[in-house]
Amino acid sequence: MSQSTLPLLNFAENPSLEKNDGLLRVFEDIHNHIYANDGLSPEQALDETIKILFLKIFDEKNKKFGFKISPTEYKNILDGKSDQEFIDRLRNLQQATFDFFSNLFEKGEKIKLKNSTLGFVVNKIQNIDLLNSSNDVKGLAFKKFIHTSQRVGRGQFFTPEQVINLCVEIIQPQANEVVLDPACGSGGFLSSALKYVSINQADHAKKFAKENIYGIEINRTAAKIAKMRMILDGDGFSNIAQHDSLSEWSSIDLELNRTNGKTNKTYQNFFDIILTNPPFGTQGKISDKSVLRNFDLGYKWDEVDGQYIKTSEQLNGQVPEILFIERCLKFLKPGGRMAMVLPNGDFENSSLAYLRHYIAAIAEVFAVIKLPQETFIPSGTGVKTSIIFLKKKNGEDKIKKIFFSQVTKLGYSGNKNGSLIYKKDEIGNTIKNKVGGLQIDEDISDVVSSYLKFKIKQTLEEQENSFLVDKQDLSYARLDFEFYKPSYRKQAKILTSKGAYRLGDLVKIKKSKSNKLKQKDLVVKYVELSDVSTQYNEIINATEMVVHELPSRASYEIEKGQIITSVAGNSIGTDNHASAFVTEEYNGYICTNGFRVLVPNEKLVNPYYLLYYLKSKNFLDQVFRFRTGAAIPSLLDVDLLNVLVLLPPIKEQNRIGAIIEEGFRERKQFQEKIKKIEVNI
Repeated sequence: MSQSTLPLLNFAENPSLEKNDGLLRVFEDIHNHIYANDGLSPEQALDETIKILFLKIFDEKNKKFGFKISPTEYKNILDGKSDQEFIDRLRNLQQATFDFFSNLFEKGEKIKLKNSTLGFVVNKIQNIDLLNSSNDVKGLAFKKFIHTSQRVGRGQFFTPEQVINLCVEIIQPQANEVVLDPACGSGGFLSSALKYVSINQADHAKKFAKENIYGIEINRTAAKIAKMRMILDGDGFSNIAQHDSLSEWSSIDLELNRTNGKTNKTYQNFFDIILTNPPFGTQGKISDKSVLRNFDLGYKWDEVDGQYIKTSEQLNGQVPEILFIERCLKFLKPGGRMAMVLPNGDFENSSLAYLRHYIAAIAEVFAVIKLPQETFIPSGTGVKTSIIFLKKKNGEDKIKKIFFSQVTKLGYSGNKNGSLIYKKDEIGNTIKNKVGGLQIDEDISDVVSSYLKFKIKQTLEEQENSFLVDKQDLSYARLDFEFYKPSYRKQAKILTSKGAYRLGDLVKIKKSKSNKLKQKDLVVKYVELSDVSTQYNEIINATEMVVHELPSRASYEIEKGQIITSVAGNSIGTDNHASAFVTEEYNGYICTNGFRVLVPNEKLVNPYYLLYYLKSKNFLDQVFRFRTGAAIPSLLDVDLLNVLVLLPPIKEQNRIGAIIEEGFRERKQFQEKIKKIEVNI
């Protein structure tokens, strides 16, 4: 079921809420009042708001009616009088609530609010029935108000509801399956999984919520919110644990040990489904040796004849999401399914090939979906991400084709507010759906629809944004969407069928740094990426510098007849890709290591023809396909040398090369004529 077909938010189900944003506004009023009147930081105000909401929910569940304030009591408190009956009632309710949720509240923890503030909050929500409010009402309040709690460090940030629903709709959890999110934040994935089961298997939803949904969250505030959310969504509150999922197995204490009579506390091979967005490595690495020693991926891996072997050398640090990948694979039972949001580097960087081979040894990937760069901008990061969907191996070999797709329209803009974007007609008017609501401009539902059609028919009409890759054609050297795009694979087949050569068979790369760089006081001419005209493929500028003042990237000495081509920067593989022929004028200059210096074998290829080819779509598309890196794209030497080059007969090469060479001569002659012009004034 696509996101667009899920039930619409309906605040009218709760008579206490007069407007569509009623509950959200109540939450905001409470938070703002606490912040303004008690001298707390926004984070502290949020924490106190959460405590109050727990009291309210606990009171509703236990029917003790302690969460209330009479008009007289409220007037007394506002007048500065001490109303002991109200204070005692709330103190007793607090003690009972915190005792019941003892794994979330510190021993002796108290509500840190003035009596007047406490009275205001109780008066504000005492007549609202939170447990029986529409789930969509409560979901909106969590999404808009409490999602900031996800941004609590270690690379955590709020996962957009659109992305969560995409994962759930492809994984399709069933009521008899046990679901885990080991980095659950405020419980978005778990809530969506419950909603999916509630829609598709309504009779089993309550049992599913109580027995089959589990979450682990390291941050205490986020864990409180997740537990509260699951209480409101369907009583799945007892299965949320505040803990570090990367800690020793024996220290993780989940409720399933008691509900399922288990005594084994490793939880390995236990869960049917894992849905998660683990903390990324942007906030630093896990460096604790006592943690790293528990993970295969906490050690260095060596490549031996195309295979990756774990060594006994422990790493000094590892990014958290890689350790989460291993831990999740071990949590998952054979045949279990997982959806995980990961940075694109995990799919494409050559330095992480060992990670992808580790995954391949344990699980089979069945889908990869690329997300737009703006996905997480409303949460404060522009990291590029994709979702990996996999199934843990269980001795069966059912996966024959892998589904690749990309989302291009999320339905919201990449600004800090994540403002919704609506579909418009050709003259700019917003388009309404059948029930009169505005249509969100997204293609997530199209991606889900394409996957579900493929799942049923095991075939798919190939498009650039959704396509299949045969299992035998999948290389765990790369797992990113861009690498497997049909147009790129088709291009490679055509070039191969036409007898194209590897660039590495036609040129050598100059790898040694210039000896001139050893002479600190030597004056040299330095060529940067910006010193090349991408229009004419020639060097147009150089900066005179003393060697000891050169940037560290200054590396290679270029010589006449060589070709330089860029291998770093956002422009590589685009029309602005920088390549240039080194003419006599620039012989002996020093260039940045952002270039690779190519030394053509003139017996095999005309250098000017090769320069012409480096500007062609065939070359640029291959570079764009092979490049890696989220922040600053780069091209590895091995990939550059594997670029396919079409070589016509030498006579045709010379004809094309002569045209290119003539262009260089004519531009030089033109420049010389310009210099001779004298204007008489």
